[in-house]
Amino acid sequence: MDKLKVLLAKGRIYESVYELLNDVGISIHLPERTYFPTTNQKDLAFQVVKPQITSLLLAQNKADVGFSGKDWVYENGVEDKVEEIMDLGFDGVRIVAAIPETKDFDKLLKGPVTIATEYQSLSRKWVESKKIDGEIFRTWGTSEGFVQDNEDALAQILIDNTSTGSSLKANRLKIVDTLMESSTRMYASKEAMKDPEKKQKIMELKMLFEAVLSARSRVMLEMNVSKENFDALIKGIPSMKSPTVSPLFGDNGYAVKIAVKKSEVPTLLPQLKKLGATDILEYQLRKVMC
Repeated sequence: MDKLKVLLAKGRIYESVYELLNDVGISIHLPERTYFPTTNQKDLAFQVVKPQITSLLLAQNKADVGFSGKDWVYENGVEDKVEEIMDLGFDGVRIVAAIPETKDFDKLLKGPVTIATEYQSLSRKWVESKKIDGEIFRTWGTSEGFVQDNEDALAQILIDNTSTGSSLKANRLKIVDTLMESSTRMYASKEAMKDPEKKQKIMELKMLFEAVLSARSRVMLEMNVSKENFDALIKGIPSMKSPTVSPLFGDNGYAVKIAVKKSEVPTLLPQLKKLGATDILEYQLRKVMC
């Protein structure tokens, strides 16, 4: 099999995916002023590109796998030309329309408006769906400054991505509509998925990513319990399937291991103590494969 060509997007996506790959066991190193990271995997070849073009390159079969926000897949209009492998859940954002806090949205739409945005295609579809008399003004990078409540403002509506809305609030803008929700996802080219060897490698990567992401949300709890309290403890604890149980030396009770969600730990630990658990240990998991 030829090397699997993998695209890594610059910026936030790169940092998140870099950490994920590292946790899987795939190390990459990006020398200064280059776009081709080295790796410890002989069957993988990486290239760093702008996040806006990752899905375009996959749609054109210029690479096999890439990581992109769903928003740019739809902005590029290639959602039917690439295959989504999995949602990594990183960098969750909403693509929203926002206007100055002092403006009334319905009144604003009665007259011609200018829309400031990086998302040309998504904005055009939104304008058509709302039947707005709108002109789209393309921005590059930060766009909030173009939409202000004054006569000198270059635009009256902003279409941009937001995670918390704090930047919009800081610029006295309010959200009036949500175009779509987005997060970082793993995509593959159609041609790669037709190649049995490449498809197998892609699905193996997916399996490894799922194992790491599952482990990030869980911890292992290990504890001892006496024979008298064993039945009550087992009935009162959650686990992914069933707890791991082994007898203690001297037949004085049992050692119990369970994998639980991190969010359950604050309420679970006091409960375990009440059920008779002792010597409770909590430790991180690296990978969880069901």
